Amino acid sequence: MDYKVLMIDDDKVIAESTAEYFNMFDVKTAFVTSYEDAVDFLMKNTVSLLLLDINLGDKSGFDLCKKIRENYDMPILFVSARSSDDDVLIALNIGGDDYIKKPYTISILLAKVKNVIARYEKAAQASNTSAAPASQSSSLSFSDGITLDTNTHKLMVRGETISLKDMEYKLLLYLVQNRGRVVTKDELLKNVWDDEFIGEGTIAVHIRHIREKTEENAKNPKIIKTVWGVGYILE
Repeated sequence: MDYKVLMIDDDKVIAESTAEYFNMFDVKTAFVTSYEDAVDFLMKNTVSLLLLDINLGDKSGFDLCKKIRENYDMPILFVSARSSDDDVLIALNIGGDDYIKKPYTISILLAKVKNVIARYEKAAQASNTSAAPASQSSSLSFSDGITLDTNTHKLMVRGETISLKDMEYKLLLYLVQNRGRVVTKDELLKNVWDDEFIGEGTIAVHIRHIREKTEENAKNPKIIKTVWGVGYILE
């Protein structure tokens, strides 16, 4: 069965009420309250987006996220009362796409979920379209031995094909299209994420992931450089 959202939270009241609210607005949503039930549900159903709590009884949402990322590429939004920077960074580094702190306004959460699903489905549809005619180049070369394929959304790095997550592709494409000038963080939030609810930390994590896939030394980047306090430049 196809669902738009799966809510994974060990607090049944929160999980059930959130799912009920989403369903009222025609966003087909189910909920589970444990690590094991989430794994079982994903084996039997198709889900467009996950809302995942960190605390799942005696199990961790972090561990569940890592397991899910072994087989699935849908957006994962962490929703947690834990608010430390360390928790946020861990969530984003292991495959989470965003981090939402409890308590949240349910109407804003719904709007955010709709926005992410729409972007995800649009990207998936684009990747399934037929390839461009041979006369139309789909490869953007932006560094020695590195090209970005706008049809497959993949990188070719010194002869190796590397996959990109949806937001990594969009972020890198925007930087490539605007290479040679400083792109501010506000500009990226507006034109890449189109989402006022995410923070600058999310951009920084995605930039680091891109650097790890493109730079010879991600800690000393030569391709995407940080302009401190402003943004980034692809030279």
